[in-house]
Amino acid sequence: MSMFNKLFGKPKQESNALATLDKLNETLEMLEKKENVLLKKAATEVEKAKDYTRAKNKRAAIQCLKRKRLYEQQIEQLGNFQLRIHDQMILLEGAKATTETVDALRTGAAAMKAMQKATNIDDVDKTMDEINEQTENMKQIQEALSNPIGAAADFDEDELEAELEELEGAELEEQLLQPATTAPVASIPVPAGRQTARPAPQKRTAEEDELAALQAEMAL
Repeated sequence: MSMFNKLFGKPKQESNALATLDKLNETLEMLEKKENVLLKKAATEVEKAKDYTRAKNKRAAIQCLKRKRLYEQQIEQLGNFQLRIHDQMILLEGAKATTETVDALRTGAAAMKAMQKATNIDDVDKTMDEINEQTENMKQIQEALSNPIGAAADFDEDELEAELEELEGAELEEQLLQPATTAPVASIPVPAGRQTARPAPQKRTAEEDELAALQAEMAL
């Protein structure tokens, strides 16, 4: 099995990576606590050395400084341990991100493959052939419905067109043989100054005739 499969081949390895990160975090916290304890002990030895120095007890003061150096060595060692754990955590977090990325890409590739399988080129060609066939069948049905049936189907189109041409020729000949109509006589314009207004005679009613006769009698 290749290194790639060892790292990313099994889904449960993601949970293993999370468990490992949790374990490293716990170890890191433990080392930090020990480091704090050693720092306090080193500080205590320094205070003791000061007290022994003031008491003129040089030997005891030197012993305190030796213990302080031992604590500092342990503190330095714990610092190296913490640094290594930090490096390991960074590597595992990077591997986890890589695993998630590869898993997402694998899922996308599987989805793409499924979509291509559902719409392969053979199915597309078959569907288009069916559509073209149905379209052609519909055209044939429409043409069949548009064809005349019964007595109208026996009429000869050429004979009908010849008869129509004869009718058009007879109509044209009839128009040519009609006599020309006489043009209306143009009215002669009269100068505006010589025109006289002639009011149209109005027919008087019986009452108007009686009134005129009465006026005439009164005038006599």
